[in-house]
Amino acid sequence: MSKIEKVLVTGKTHTTFSEAGRSARGLDIQLSSPGSNKPVHTFNAIQPHPTAEQLFSGAWSACFIAAVELVAKEMKVTLPAGLAVEIEVDLGQTGAAYFLQARLTTHLPGLDPEVASALVHAADQVCPYSKATRGNIDVALKVVTD
Repeated sequence: MSKIEKVLVTGKTHTTFSEAGRSARGLDIQLSSPGSNKPVHTFNAIQPHPTAEQLFSGAWSACFIAAVELVAKEMKVTLPAGLAVEIEVDLGQTGAAYFLQARLTTHLPGLDPEVASALVHAADQVCPYSKATRGNIDVALKVVTD
């Protein structure tokens, strides 16, 4: 895997678990899980006009937060009200070649740090977007519990 020498653009998203919450930050999309008619995830774009990297990070974050919820049920962990996933996807260059890289930050306020870390790493193994990018782009996972 090649390292990015120059970042050209970064797509940033913040996804929360919500049954009704809305927040206008340029782009506000309510997402639902397959088989559900009710919106359960809110995708808020930080930039007023979404880039491909931002849309990719939004789809990935919605999938990742669903994976966190799935793994939490399996581990019998009660998720905190402030559960959120932030993903930054960079498009960059090394020489004439273009690459992607990503940073995933999962906020689990008040959760035991060891439990939170185990939960996020297990979700990374379950999430189809994480599986698709594994070994193809550099991805950094971060867990925040405060």
